[in-house]
Amino acid sequence: MRLSEQISNSPGEKDANMGQLTIVIPLYNEKEVFPLLVERLNSTIQHLECSVEVLFIEDGSTDGTRQLVELKVKDDKRYSAIFLSRNHGHQLALTAGLKAVKMGSDVFVLDGDLQDPPELINAFRSKMNEGFDVVYGVRKKRKASFFKKIAYWVYYRMIRGISSINLPVDSGDFCLMRYRVVAQLNRMTENDRYIRGMRTWIGFRQTGLEYERPDRAAGTTKYSWSLLFKLAYSGLFNFSRKPIQLVAKAGAVVIAISVFYASNVIYQKIFHDQNPEGFTAVVTLIVMSTGINLLALGVVGEYVYRTFELAKNRPLYVVEKFIRNGLEELPE
Repeated sequence: MRLSEQISNSPGEKDANMGQLTIVIPLYNEKEVFPLLVERLNSTIQHLECSVEVLFIEDGSTDGTRQLVELKVKDDKRYSAIFLSRNHGHQLALTAGLKAVKMGSDVFVLDGDLQDPPELINAFRSKMNEGFDVVYGVRKKRKASFFKKIAYWVYYRMIRGISSINLPVDSGDFCLMRYRVVAQLNRMTENDRYIRGMRTWIGFRQTGLEYERPDRAAGTTKYSWSLLFKLAYSGLFNFSRKPIQLVAKAGAVVIAISVFYASNVIYQKIFHDQNPEGFTAVVTLIVMSTGINLLALGVVGEYVYRTFELAKNRPLYVVEKFIRNGLEELPE
């Protein structure tokens, strides 16, 4: 971004861009919740004193969501939609939406399941007007199973503890960002994306806003345990070198144990004329060192694989079509 653009988007300064807002919503198989989502969006945006565009990213749905989105964006010019060629996943769908935001527009990111209430937009905007570039939602309470709540609580504090940046806890992608933050996100080319971490890495003035996260309005969650683990993996390996350091420390411990054991064997032989014994201990050390080696290969392999994916230089996603202002635009 040019320096003049950064200056024009500095917090607290009123200019022609302050009246623009884009609401970015990734969608995947949300046929049941879509009518209620549109109803609540309509109720919310009609009271906003700014120019609003709602941007859906249709992420290869197979349940009829695509048809509902097409009808809506052709009927109401306040709504636009990007249709991806297949299911690319939530983080890449969100990336496609951020890339399509008009220059200068503030961006409000929320999920299509209504667990991120669109009615909070005014609270987010009020907080941003205090001079912040990013206002992110902090989940004070959430509707989920006891086991899931514990898993989330542990994960967010673990990732914050080992991360190289100060990642906020209990915070997801639900946020309001100034355009200059979005512009920096769009410059990042990594394909294994962890957007909440990337957003934090960028910096500028950021703050959290607490809210109670309700259960999804309809349908079932599209984030399976495997997808949640994949997202957690991205946060772990993209923003920390601790896995490599942990393997190195484990290797050092095994070496220390081996040296101690070997020294003890030599001491017993020289000073007490005892032959080496302890077959179980030897086997334990061998198994232990083998496990450490395999773990090291796995951790290093994960970093190498991520580098390999970047080296391919493939596009992050493929856009099938883009409808804005009721007209189809050519995808980039």
